[in-house]
Amino acid sequence: MIHEDIKKGVKEAMLARDTARVGVLRALMADFTNELVAKRRMPQEILSDEDALEVIKRAVKRRLDSAEQFKNGGRQDLANDEEAEIALIRPFLPKTMSQDEIRPIAEAKKAEMGVTDKAKAGMLMGAIIKELKGKADGADVKAVVDSLF
Repeated sequence: MIHEDIKKGVKEAMLARDTARVGVLRALMADFTNELVAKRRMPQEILSDEDALEVIKRAVKRRLDSAEQFKNGGRQDLANDEEAEIALIRPFLPKTMSQDEIRPIAEAKKAEMGVTDKAKAGMLMGAIIKELKGKADGADVKAVVDSLF
């Protein structure tokens, strides 16, 4: 279970006196607790892997957005901190599919749905993302769908 792995990771990082890793993993644990409370469950329960992955993906997305804002604001030092945190979180995420792996699935789904014009690209993209269920990044799916038209 991802939730339990991160819990163990906090202890290991504390013993290793790795303050950056402790901070990031504790933030993830807080996000897990918030998710449990939002789902009206007890805070000491363990999230399923599916729920934990969603929480981790949101955390990565939040940090990516923050890094982008810091870069736009001329604060490269803070952007580097956010990117370092992302690097500590990424090992808990499953490997995502490349655009080359997405393309055959997208072409098959396009033929199956009979999509011929760009106006229905959004429907096609939604169907592909639903089929891949988090195995691919949305930006990569969008790039593949755009290249099909």
